[in-house]
Amino acid sequence: MRSRFALAAVAGIAAAGLVLTGCSGAGGSSTASSGKVDGAGKTLDVMIAANTLYPTEQQQWFKDVSAQFQKETGATVKFETFASANDELTKIQTSVLSGQGPDIYSLGTTFTPTAYSTGAFAKLTDADWAKVGGRDRFVPATLGISGPDEKNEVGIPFLSRPFVMAYNTDLLAAAGIDKPATTWDGLAEQAKKLTSGDVHGMAVAYADSYDPWKFVWAMAMQQGNTILDVKTKKATIDDAAVKKAYETYFGWLTDDKVVDPAAIGWKNAQAVAAFANGKAAFLPMVSSSSQVSLDKSAVAGKYAYAVMPTVPPGATESPSDGKAAATIISGDNMVVAKYSKNQDLALALVKMLTSTDNQVKYTKIFGDLPTNAEAAKQVEQGNQLLAPILAAGTKAYGTPFTGAWGDTQLALVNVVVQSIPALSSGKVSSSDLEAKLKTAQETAQNALTKSK
Repeated sequence: MRSRFALAAVAGIAAAGLVLTGCSGAGGSSTASSGKVDGAGKTLDVMIAANTLYPTEQQQWFKDVSAQFQKETGATVKFETFASANDELTKIQTSVLSGQGPDIYSLGTTFTPTAYSTGAFAKLTDADWAKVGGRDRFVPATLGISGPDEKNEVGIPFLSRPFVMAYNTDLLAAAGIDKPATTWDGLAEQAKKLTSGDVHGMAVAYADSYDPWKFVWAMAMQQGNTILDVKTKKATIDDAAVKKAYETYFGWLTDDKVVDPAAIGWKNAQAVAAFANGKAAFLPMVSSSSQVSLDKSAVAGKYAYAVMPTVPPGATESPSDGKAAATIISGDNMVVAKYSKNQDLALALVKMLTSTDNQVKYTKIFGDLPTNAEAAKQVEQGNQLLAPILAAGTKAYGTPFTGAWGDTQLALVNVVVQSIPALSSGKVSSSDLEAKLKTAQETAQNALTKSK
């Protein structure tokens, strides 16, 4: 899971690469007197994450988007997908080095700082925001990680994805549990009580490329550790708080035994499937996208969402220096490459995709929440399941806005990846974990030291 190139080096040569290509600005497409962009005969290349929960639906959405855009502008849309955070980072780095690649990237919010640090993506002017419908079109909270400040933004909010926990209401009721615990220790105790036979207390995807670090980050934040301190340029992965987070995360499987042993090899989709089949009481670290699957499953009408615990492991209340982080500021931002010859056309596509109608349609298909304010109001009306998800969004914290976060995130996941053999054998030793944290610390510190 280590990135192929050092991001700092990529950022350092990005400007030279862009000069060589000579492809900055909004050239290559014209704007008609009606204000619509004329893209006749052109193709926009868009890089987006592969949707492992709804792959068939995503392929159809690709076709529908291209057809609509061709009708509106004359241009077609070609979609490429990445399968993991490592693929995402590598593609960004390759494009920056070569000065060519997708016109638009749909990036997870935590990778927006990485994109920003390269200098290879267009900073949004007031005119650019107007071309996508204006900043006031978006839910204010979704703009929280578009850039380091309002004058230096590259990310246009596309999807909102606060993370929460799903729980099986029937299983909890049968066990005499009114609601999920608000502490991680309390949740573990409930999960033990709910584990019986082939039904486990939790469904956790240990082999997922995205999920593991979010647990560790949340638990560390709740103990007062932000992982990276941008002001002092200090990484703190080798801190006791981070070690405690990993021990808790691994312990659900090895010590508490509230997770199916098969989960060592699970991706997120498999964890969702286990919960959907009634084989787990809790499904932590999911978003509203899971609703589409769960409403068609064996637990339809028998599940609800809750804000994940905000009290750290080993505590009964939040420490004075802790942050009650329920979720990262999560979702997807769209960024436009400076090297693109079709920047106006790219902004026209973003405007189309963030329109009220298209955002409502996307939510109905995939479950992710809209960033368009009017669409968000429509989706929220009459959907009681969304209330805890919206509540989690109000308790969201952004990951550090630094180009070092991409490598740091991968380093956090790599600790889990490298621990899979030990997990399979039944235990990750304290010394083994400390050694892996030391390696992750060095990776994060080097990235932070070199970052701008």
